[in-house]
Amino acid sequence: MKFGRRRVEEPEINLIPFIDVLLVVLIFLMLSTTYSRFTELQINLPAADAERLRERPAEIIVSVAADGRYAVNKRPVDGRSVEALSAALAAASGGRPEVVLIVSADALAAHQSVVNVLDAARRAGLSRLTFAAQTAGTTPR
Repeated sequence: MKFGRRRVEEPEINLIPFIDVLLVVLIFLMLSTTYSRFTELQINLPAADAERLRERPAEIIVSVAADGRYAVNKRPVDGRSVEALSAALAAASGGRPEVVLIVSADALAAHQSVVNVLDAARRAGLSRLTFAAQTAGTTPR
């Protein structure tokens, strides 16, 4: 008897069903996709005029210390309540709503102290505010 070695057939991978499924998914995505652009905003940027000096609006600087004390234009505020700070801001603004409030808080100041400044500004009728910051290489004034 002669025994021959059996040939091992290599398995085939049929790619036709895989391609059919991918084409169906591609057609579905193409038909269901909307092509509207919601991320673009049409804005007009202001032009700078370097020759004309811009007038600075009236400013009120509120300093917040690390321990929660407040100072309005370098004058300490008596007490740490929102009402006392609101009264000091109203007196410093003189009833002018166009005054810019600059919040200069210590890096270690509590978050609640800064929120109290924002609440006092709202009660005093001041809506224009900004936060002071310094760059890494500068020293505070």
